[in-house]
Amino acid sequence: MMIVEKFAQSPTRRNLLKSGLAGGILLAFHMPVYAANEPEQAPDSTAGKFAPNAFIRIAKDGTTTLVMPQVEMGQGVYTAVAMILAEELDADFSKVVLEHAPPNDKLYGNPVFGIQVTGNSNSIRAFWKPLRVAGASARAMLVAAAAQQWKVDPASCTATKGEVLHPPSGRSLAYAALVDAAAKQTPPQNPPLKDPKNFTLIGKPLKRFDTPNKVNGKTIYGIDAMLPGMTFATIAASPVFGGKVGHVDDTAAKAVPGVRKVIVLDDMVAVVGDHMWAAKKGLDALVIDWKDGPNAAVSSKDVWEHLRAASSTDGVVAKSRGDIAKGLSGGDKFEAAYELPFLAHTTMEPMNCTVQLKPGSCEIWIGTQIISRVQGTVAALTGLRVDQVTVHNHLIGGGFGRRLEPDMALKAVRVAQHLDGEPVKVVWTREEDVQHDIYRPVYRDTISATLSNGRIAAWKYKVTGSAVIARWLPPAFQHGIDIDAVDSAIDMPYDIPDFHVEYVRAEPPAVPTGFWRGVGPNNNVFAIECFMDELAKRAGKDPVAFRRDMLDRSPRLKAALDLVSAKSQWGEPLPARVGRGVSVQPSFGSFIATVVEAEVDHQGEVHLRRVTTAVDTGIAVNPDTIEAQLQGGIIFGLTAALYGEITILNGRVQQSNFNDYRMLRIDQVPKIDVHIVKSGEAPGGIGETGVTAGPPALRNAIYAATGIALRRLPVDREVLAGRKSI
Repeated sequence: MMIVEKFAQSPTRRNLLKSGLAGGILLAFHMPVYAANEPEQAPDSTAGKFAPNAFIRIAKDGTTTLVMPQVEMGQGVYTAVAMILAEELDADFSKVVLEHAPPNDKLYGNPVFGIQVTGNSNSIRAFWKPLRVAGASARAMLVAAAAQQWKVDPASCTATKGEVLHPPSGRSLAYAALVDAAAKQTPPQNPPLKDPKNFTLIGKPLKRFDTPNKVNGKTIYGIDAMLPGMTFATIAASPVFGGKVGHVDDTAAKAVPGVRKVIVLDDMVAVVGDHMWAAKKGLDALVIDWKDGPNAAVSSKDVWEHLRAASSTDGVVAKSRGDIAKGLSGGDKFEAAYELPFLAHTTMEPMNCTVQLKPGSCEIWIGTQIISRVQGTVAALTGLRVDQVTVHNHLIGGGFGRRLEPDMALKAVRVAQHLDGEPVKVVWTREEDVQHDIYRPVYRDTISATLSNGRIAAWKYKVTGSAVIARWLPPAFQHGIDIDAVDSAIDMPYDIPDFHVEYVRAEPPAVPTGFWRGVGPNNNVFAIECFMDELAKRAGKDPVAFRRDMLDRSPRLKAALDLVSAKSQWGEPLPARVGRGVSVQPSFGSFIATVVEAEVDHQGEVHLRRVTTAVDTGIAVNPDTIEAQLQGGIIFGLTAALYGEITILNGRVQQSNFNDYRMLRIDQVPKIDVHIVKSGEAPGGIGETGVTAGPPALRNAIYAATGIALRRLPVDREVLAGRKSI
């Protein structure tokens, strides 16, 4: 099994878009393919192949090429998507080759968003049915071709491991031998899909395709793209949000060996060199006088004052049932507010983009979650037609939502506009990355609830924060509601008679905000699940029992809670200052319950002892990947809960690198046990689910260990040590 780094680009994209099926399959689709790092067009890869749709090509040598509509950024989607396609195709899995899809919203657009995007933990959810249909359709055409040659009923034939079999006569034909004949078959309208009980690949813990080459160093990420005659550049943007370049003294920079050029733009400066070290040293030698602009006085204090003031206003009603006013007027009423800070992404692979801009063409090498948007925005910037912009997408060294933005490509192209056609690789330093991110928004959530007979009778929830969707996908922002900001708030699983959710849009002064591995859910689940523990204590009930009594409408989540309770030894005695905390959530189409066990010492330090999680994510396409994603996501979320915060002073981000925006270290990570519930339901999302699950469970463990109800992240050690009040 192998991954081929190829990238397709159609010269007649407009015609293809006219004939494509949004979110579906275009039959008899053909496209030329370009090899990685080669600007010249390669021969048409569909020539002499059976190419029944946009996702599958079978060659006469038996190789099956699967074109990946979603990008691989560590989540294991390449392997999972290949398993889905190959399962219904009955391909020989040892002869499967993978390619990135070219930019084409019609052919490869995510059915949820309508554009070509990888995010929202929905790669498998969105393409589960389309990819199965694509594979089943191709298989049916191959079977029909074989049956025609044998002059038998296609119903008497079967397929397995890249062959069509006719059991009554013992005859067989390899797919490779049927390429020409199958291409003449009419694609079936509604090909039958396999019964899950007959799956031979789906459900098995298969090893990932991309792991071996990542280990041996052969994998090509965007930052690894190399071209003949390539130069290297790095940039410095204004340290103040919205600031501009004033005067630049580049005398010392130009004296650095290997520096070729200093490019001064209105809002940033780039240094181009023979290699990255020359560019970086040249950048360090610049003396730049910045014009800070109107945001030079903005600080975190202003951001929080603005947010808290906004949260006191009435919001737009996102969901309401029952009589919330009446429900809150009786019973035992309790109120609280929860806050989450700005967060940076700090992906392992720094932001980068390689560009070759020539008259009449622009070629880009990048790792992006939004390949078609990169193509479109670059075309708009350069004035080129979309079909004149070629984008080669690579595997990504961490996305987390950061690469849902095209800014790294646009800045690289702006640098290339001041060169003479030579390719240039633009790489951001870690400091530039941390201080010029598109940050996870600050949020404030206010909750009021009443208790009656040990259950929640009324619930009023208000979330206040940025509307990322309004900027990123305007058509999805309707009636003042950001669907991401209220995700996991309007669909919380508990049975509550009087229920009311509001949303207040509050954009922070100056600071750009965007998606961050969960966004709305990792805010709302934190607030909801922390409040649930405080309500359980007020009701005098065990936190698990309190939740369980209100989960009759969500049997899948209830079952996950029961499983995690048993596996975590919930209720068994613990030492002093050690606690277990629980959180449950139906997020991204999965149902997950998590228990964190943690100790809080007298200095306020938190020591993670154990994490147990149980998840019903529907049909587990690859259980091994699901386990790995949950473990990684939990670590990601716990890191943010313990340490994550971006602060602003005088319009500047104060953090710069891992020394002051730190990560969980390997000796701090506890054992993480993952238990996957067997299910026959359609697959759910998993990439962000663990991120959302960890922080509230940790906070509740701290609450159980100390009695201190933290309502803001990151964890405040001064409060836990008793040196500061909440």
